[in-house]
Amino acid sequence: MSTKSAGIHIRQGIGGTIAGPSLRPVYHGKEERIRARVILCWIALLLIRITETTCRATWPQVRRDLDRIALGTFTGPARTFRQRTELTKNQRDILAQLKIEPRPGSASSPPKALTSADTST
Repeated sequence: MSTKSAGIHIRQGIGGTIAGPSLRPVYHGKEERIRARVILCWIALLLIRITETTCRATWPQVRRDLDRIALGTFTGPARTFRQRTELTKNQRDILAQLKIEPRPGSASSPPKALTSADTST
């Protein structure tokens, strides 16, 4: 196998483990920015490892389950209302193992005050 084809195989192997286009090289000129980026990446990796060991599951499994939680925002004439999807058993178990209290499934903002233009119809 040539060096060039070995490099292609390595890049293909790495591409399968990196999650999508959001991970791309970032170039920082200042040393403090480089250090900050390294620390942030290290903290993210630490959180992933803590999650994996606490939940006894791989990060892709945990992420797949938690990515299915959606939050919709609905705005009407009187208020804004937010509704999240109902949590599955796996999602509730993950949150419980991580000692995270799930928020209520819905929340609304206080009703808007009616103006004289709203009541004159």
